[in-house]
Amino acid sequence: MSRPVRTILLSTLYPSSVRPGHGIFVETRLRELLKGGGVDTRVVAPVPWFFSTHPRYGDYALMARTPARETHRGVDVLHPRYFLPPRVGMHIAPFLLAAAALRAIRRLQREGFDADVIDAHYYYPDGVAAALVAKALGKPFVVTARGTDVNIIADFGLPRRLMRWTADRAAASITVSAALRERLVAIGADPAKILVLRNGVDLERFRPGEPAVARAELGWIEAPTLISVGNLVENKGHHIAIEALARLPGYRLAVVGDGPERQALAELAHHLGVGERVTFTGRVPQERLPVHYGAADILLLPSSREGWPNVLLEAMACGTPVVATAVGGVPEVVASPVAGRLAAARDAASFAAAVREMATAGCDRRAVRRYAEDFGWEPTSAAQLALFTRLAGLAGGAVPAPAGTPGDGGLRRSFP
Repeated sequence: MSRPVRTILLSTLYPSSVRPGHGIFVETRLRELLKGGGVDTRVVAPVPWFFSTHPRYGDYALMARTPARETHRGVDVLHPRYFLPPRVGMHIAPFLLAAAALRAIRRLQREGFDADVIDAHYYYPDGVAAALVAKALGKPFVVTARGTDVNIIADFGLPRRLMRWTADRAAASITVSAALRERLVAIGADPAKILVLRNGVDLERFRPGEPAVARAELGWIEAPTLISVGNLVENKGHHIAIEALARLPGYRLAVVGDGPERQALAELAHHLGVGERVTFTGRVPQERLPVHYGAADILLLPSSREGWPNVLLEAMACGTPVVATAVGGVPEVVASPVAGRLAAARDAASFAAAVREMATAGCDRRAVRRYAEDFGWEPTSAAQLALFTRLAGLAGGAVPAPAGTPGDGGLRRSFP
């Protein structure tokens, strides 16, 4: 094509100026794709409506403070609001989300930006909403499965039915791991329409450093150091990292992240007698993460579920090996002893044993970095561009516009 492919990235998982870490993995993939210059993108990232911006409402207040439109890290992002009522919200969210997104996309069309392809991230409700919007607009669409959407939400009857309906109509489904591909096939998706395009790692941002220098910069004492990174919620397993620390005399642990388990984790550390060996850093900006990874000897990821955990690749790109539970796409990431170990079980004894084994074997941080270098973004970005370019060739006439009145954009007749 003589011009860039025009896409709309549609997802509720996308950062904003007030929630810069929200859905950063979606933004990262887009940023890497845009580097090649073959795609011109606008982002429609709907936000649930909330009535107050008062700080006492926490994340809900941040949603209310999200601007309706902004240029975020060089990308034009629209944040239309949609109402998400309690109790029934899970079942009607795709339809409310679709209505809000369609209004925003119509605005972009009036401004002269008419997309060739809808690029949705997260299968439910975002992917289902994208299917409705794409049908209303007569556009092809692609949905990327991320993890919880197909691993957890698909266990519910109506969402599973809608996800299967969406997969049937999507030009393609993308999964970030082979494990998620098998899960999507189990839901009923056509395997011939599924592409596995793993997440990569920014090898420029995440680079090795000298651990002693990084520890000095952070004010950490010189000692064998473990790190666990992620939201402080049960499924990330920070409590297992703390319990493992109690079995590892002489080690320290840095817990990077924030969330509802913060106080409980601090109390657990105190109860186990390791409170003085645990540092809670709070949420760390993406640009500061390399220093934290570089200051650690081993990253621990005791998750109960994962899609394709970026923290593993980020740590390894900084030369830091990992110990993780063998869930989701983790075995595809940690596929060599050079990279780290898969814990025998999701418990403190197994993680502590893996740490001791790695300490005995020794670690070549340069070899860990070389391993991570095989996970650059280039193959994924090239495959995305090829897919979008092929679909853009269809957008002009091969995809028929659906029935419907101009006022509703065809949405009423698009429901399954």
